[in-house]
Order: sequence, then structure tokens, then C-alpha cells
Amino acid sequence: MSKPLYKISFLNHGRVYELYARRVASGSLWGFVEVAELVFDVHDTLVVDPTEERLRSEFGETRVLHLPMQSVLRVEEVERKGQSAIRDAESGERVVTPFPFPAKPR
Repeated sequence: MSKPLYKISFLNHGRVYELYARRVASGSLWGFVEVAELVFDVHDTLVVDPTEERLRSEFGETRVLHLPMQSVLRVEEVERKGQSAIRDAESGERVVTPFPFPAKPR
């Protein structure tokens, strides 16, 4: 039997983050939720999702993410991984991270 997969939605600086992880538990720190074994897409093609890359750069080296209980909106056990996202908390629309371009030569 494979390990369960969870979709975690939480608030962070006015945005709703949606991440996938293999382990979610009540934290050993009182009032925190532990999220571990984060799951990111492995891209074998040239098409790269900038939001997924931003989340990977921010949380890629994280062993355990300790989230305050009041910031966690939802934890869902899902069958398969969907697209990770960062949304605006008020409008619910996806926040598009622009692709970084090199500085203009002077």
C-alpha cells in the first residue's frame, strides 16, 4: 500500500498556499501542524510551471514545516497530486510569478 498523499491549504502573508505532502500530524510544538515529506513535480520537459518552481525554491530543502493551526485552512487526503498553487487570499485568483529576465544592458 502506498503512503497517503495530502493537499494542505494555508495562509501566508495574505496568500493561500496549496502544497502536497506525504505526512501531516499534530505538532510536538503545541498549536502547530507538522507537514513533512513535501511532494513537488519532477519536470522532464521544457515546460516549467513558475509557481511550482517558486514553491520548490522556498520549501524544497524543508524537512518539516510547522504551520500555526490558525493559518491552516484545509487538509485533504487525495488520490493523486494536482497542481500546487499560490492564490490571493481575498480574490482567490492565482498569483502569477513572472519569469525572471536578465537585467537590461546599459
